[in-house]
Amino acid sequence: MKSYRPLLLLLFLSFLAGLAVLWAQEGGPASGSSETVAKPRKNADSTAPDGELPKIPSQYKKDKEMPAGLPTYKADVTTVSLDVAVLDNKGHFIPKIPQGNFRVLEDGVPQQISQFSMGEAPLTVCMVIEFSNRFQQFWSSTWYQTLSAAYGFVQTLKPEDYVAVIAYDLKPEILSDFSADRNKTYEAMQRLRIAGFSEANLYDALIFTTERMQDIEGRKAIVLISSGIDTFSKVTFDQTRKKLQADGVPIYAIGLMQTLRELMDAAGYMGPLARLDFLQADNQMRTFAKETGGMSFFPRFYGEFPSIFQAISQALRNQYTIGYHPTNTARDGKFRKLKVELVNPATNEPLRVVDEKGKPIKYQIIAKAGYTAPREVE
Repeated sequence: MKSYRPLLLLLFLSFLAGLAVLWAQEGGPASGSSETVAKPRKNADSTAPDGELPKIPSQYKKDKEMPAGLPTYKADVTTVSLDVAVLDNKGHFIPKIPQGNFRVLEDGVPQQISQFSMGEAPLTVCMVIEFSNRFQQFWSSTWYQTLSAAYGFVQTLKPEDYVAVIAYDLKPEILSDFSADRNKTYEAMQRLRIAGFSEANLYDALIFTTERMQDIEGRKAIVLISSGIDTFSKVTFDQTRKKLQADGVPIYAIGLMQTLRELMDAAGYMGPLARLDFLQADNQMRTFAKETGGMSFFPRFYGEFPSIFQAISQALRNQYTIGYHPTNTARDGKFRKLKVELVNPATNEPLRVVDEKGKPIKYQIIAKAGYTAPREVE
């Protein structure tokens, strides 16, 4: 009899363990858990069985099942927003211009301004730097000028500004992504030492950059430090123009080698084809800057860099933000030309701006040249 006692004891303990598991499945608290287990209450109005909730429909009913007479809505409102900078002949921002003095023309048709504000905001800037063995050989004058422009511009940024660095030759390369950490920016520019390829594919680099920036909100811009020459891009000049206009990222271009080109031309080292290439390069950079609402600079001396950086900062950091609903509501995907003017609403003539001494000030209006209308969604 004694030999059966351990077996009976084992069977009894197994029976108790089975009761414990069954009790836990019936609603008892699970051991080792910190969660509270509660049985859902029964809804008095529900016809579902005890412990079950009414099912939630997994999809909407079809239109034919909807009650008749319900109103339908279609979102067909487009708001065009553009940043406008008004600078005097020294590159300083002109503040406190009332909304009534601004006039926006879309394809020559005046628009009703519905949103207007002025402010200073942090910047998101991407520096696109040409670094090709074609011109930026180690310790060459163009190499030194390129680094002077790049380092000088970074020093004008504020701590809250974000900056990225992209260098290009045969293809663009991200040296540092957008960051407010200046150590990362300087570490990236330390790599600008020995150029690799002799190609300088400007168009490909600009499209690569603007596609990465088109969804960034707030004040953003591309600072292009380049000779303006494109050697072997996959896209054409016209394709690049259309893409830059559509993405709407302003380009501030700084043209390199201005003095060197004049010296080489005067010494007879530049032939007519090379001279024509450089003139076309300058024109390309002017076009990219103007059509995107930026500015272009072609310095001959290093002393011009501080004023250039100040003009870029004034144009970007201080801006008027204007919004309107276009009168042309066609969703045809066509390009709409924009023009911003300052007028006297009483006479409808150009606005006369004067300084503190009453002397007239020459000013320029910086704004994008247009936008591409959305297409109809089928």
